[in-house]
Amino acid sequence: MSKHAPQPVSLFDTRLLKAALVESFKKLDPRDLWRNPVMLCVELASVITLVTFVASLSGHNPEPAWFTGQVSAWLWLTVIFATFAESLAEGRGKARAASLRKSRTEVTAKLVARAEFNAPFKVVPAQELKKGDLILVEAHEQIAGDGEVVAGAALVNESAVTGESAPVVRESGGDRSAVTGGTEVIANAIVVRITANPGETFLDRMISLIEGAKRRKTPNEVALEVLLIALTLVFLLVCLNLRPLTVYSVTAAGKGSPVSLTVLVALFVCLAPTTIAALLPAIGIAGMDRLFQKNVIALSGRAIEAAGDVNVLLLDKTGTITLGNREAVEFVPVGGHSEREVAEAALWASLADETPEGRSVVVLARKCCSLKAEALPADARIIAFSADTRLSGLDTAGCRYRKGASDSIVAFVKGLGAAAVPADLADVVDRIARAGATPLVVCRDGEIFGVINLKDIVKGGIQERFQQLRSMGIKTVMITGDNPLTAAAIAAEAQVDDFLAQAKPEDKLRLIKENQEAGFMVAMTGDGTNDAPALAQADVAVAMNTGTQPAREAANIIDLDSNPTKLLDIVEVGKQILMTRGNLTTFSISNDVAKYFAIVPAMMISVYPQLGVLNVMRLATPLSAILSAVIFNALVIPCLVPLALKGTKFRPMPAERLLISNLFIFGLGGVLAPFVGIKAIDMVLGLF
Repeated sequence: MSKHAPQPVSLFDTRLLKAALVESFKKLDPRDLWRNPVMLCVELASVITLVTFVASLSGHNPEPAWFTGQVSAWLWLTVIFATFAESLAEGRGKARAASLRKSRTEVTAKLVARAEFNAPFKVVPAQELKKGDLILVEAHEQIAGDGEVVAGAALVNESAVTGESAPVVRESGGDRSAVTGGTEVIANAIVVRITANPGETFLDRMISLIEGAKRRKTPNEVALEVLLIALTLVFLLVCLNLRPLTVYSVTAAGKGSPVSLTVLVALFVCLAPTTIAALLPAIGIAGMDRLFQKNVIALSGRAIEAAGDVNVLLLDKTGTITLGNREAVEFVPVGGHSEREVAEAALWASLADETPEGRSVVVLARKCCSLKAEALPADARIIAFSADTRLSGLDTAGCRYRKGASDSIVAFVKGLGAAAVPADLADVVDRIARAGATPLVVCRDGEIFGVINLKDIVKGGIQERFQQLRSMGIKTVMITGDNPLTAAAIAAEAQVDDFLAQAKPEDKLRLIKENQEAGFMVAMTGDGTNDAPALAQADVAVAMNTGTQPAREAANIIDLDSNPTKLLDIVEVGKQILMTRGNLTTFSISNDVAKYFAIVPAMMISVYPQLGVLNVMRLATPLSAILSAVIFNALVIPCLVPLALKGTKFRPMPAERLLISNLFIFGLGGVLAPFVGIKAIDMVLGLF
């Protein structure tokens, strides 16, 4: 069995860069750019400076043509760098979507009127299937659309969607009934009820989401965009009022010249939050791409943002916190018997048990007591486990070997005439149960030999992951159907903050609502129909791809690997996106401080020579100061593109420490970087 996750696409892939460059020029169309109002304003400013450049060439503008021409060129580059960042992020998604499209082929479907294998069928193209149609899918045929199995069971190859090469069982009437269009039946036959109309299948949604074609702005993005537009309007009003102010100042002082249109436009662009406005679309698209690298599909950007704000994680015990299969870890003798006697009786009682627990008993007996797991004897009579008897075993050579619950085994041996049970049996059974394990009593005929300790193994490293979440202020809650005693023991070993034992669907829903009413953001995983109500209520709902159709429809995130522990990775990616957006916003706004010291003295020094004291960077001339600020404002965008696409490195720590750390790096760094960058550019310009 092998599994592959989507391979990351390199930022420096030549084909990707060429395609993004071409697309960036297409995005200069104002009809496309209006979705980013700040950059649309920069494009209008670029047009204005282009007009002033032409006027300078024709002698209708007193400003030097080299100055207006370079300002215009760098403002156009500012817009192109912004569209290039978005095109590059979208290009990575389109490259992945292209690989998914290759997995799609034109298929036909056998449309039937009723869910029966011998029903007459009509062959129709897959694109004609509608929700509610019934189709027959036989071995070596592709499933023509998303649906659920309503008759039969089959082995299905889902590698085209999940990357998992091992086939999985899909059957009617259980939590494994959902099937995905484009997957292939490799054995048996099934009847599938279609659950999605053409163009709305899971694969269609994956492709459109990965490409970013239908990506809607998240609430945080909308709020940040409103802030950026407000700041842009403020700076626009400031710049519009500077012209009459400088005209009045020149008249009053009797010297100098009013600020030119080119300089006003340069000031506006440099002070507007162009950096974060340019990178904001790329951050959101790249975040969904990073999730896809983990084989996770986010059905909305809102879900990713919510993951970054999660306060409470609800996690199923089985398969998430524990390995899912109980394992035999020790044989505990009672009544004066030896460990070898217990192991031998347990071995015979488990020889025909094909469950993971039964196999682990055989392995432990062979390992600790050097017993041989031989084939079943010819006279063996297998006693299968049942809910009524609560025991299983084997009869051979006149001996009866049994293992099962304590009360069931006690009743069994007493039924064979045993006068008493070992005095220490109850204490051993109670000790194992209190430790969160399952005690299985073992006997031969009417004599009890000891107890098998079946332990639900906690996954390695899960305690460290929970500690990381705790350090971020996230509460972890384990949900299990176990009794409170067993649940408490496993919760203590896994080091979760709380647990819900003997949980029913209504209990999960109630717990989520209680936490939400207390002001918390709640995330949970699920795969069954009984999880659908809780998934629909949770802020972040992660459904397993192997789960039922109701669970997948109720969720806002789908895990293609069906690994419940992915919830922890999703939270990290969500926080990474929020951190990246916040850090680059801080850096962008902090940049303006240095630009004040570059542009304001340059534009006003002819009227007020005293403002020369603000020229702390000792820039050569007023024109080079303005041009240096414009060039730095443009170049900082492509320099930050890798960070926007890769994301700020996530470090588990309390929110207060994280805020202080990021303010120091991106706030102080955003203030200092322009001083260094603008001075360096001015020195280079001085060479010409």
